[in-house]
Amino acid sequence: MDLKKTHAPVSTETYDRNIIDATTDNIYEAISVIAKRAEQINTDIRRELVDKLEEFATYNDSLEEIFENKEQIEVSKFYEKLPKPHALAVQEWLDDKIYYRNTDDDVQE
Repeated sequence: MDLKKTHAPVSTETYDRNIIDATTDNIYEAISVIAKRAEQINTDIRRELVDKLEEFATYNDSLEEIFENKEQIEVSKFYEKLPKPHALAVQEWLDDKIYYRNTDDDVQE
């Protein structure tokens, strides 16, 4: 997922309920799908951030010495400025980039 090319809002935005549940005809199902995708996005972002910050890790026994690394601060600031995972998931939902299926329909067939 390319986080730089997303057009998800950084701040809180209000959406029309009818637009959110247009594909499922059930607001609760739509929110459930969006929430699961937001958890996936959050996990991916967290894993990516931890991997990048591991490059700057210094392991020493002294608690008194704290090193400030400008690259590490820039990486942290970049991730702080990103839209939140739920905003990214809602934007993906509205752009029809999330594939979902209702397993209840599969069982009835």
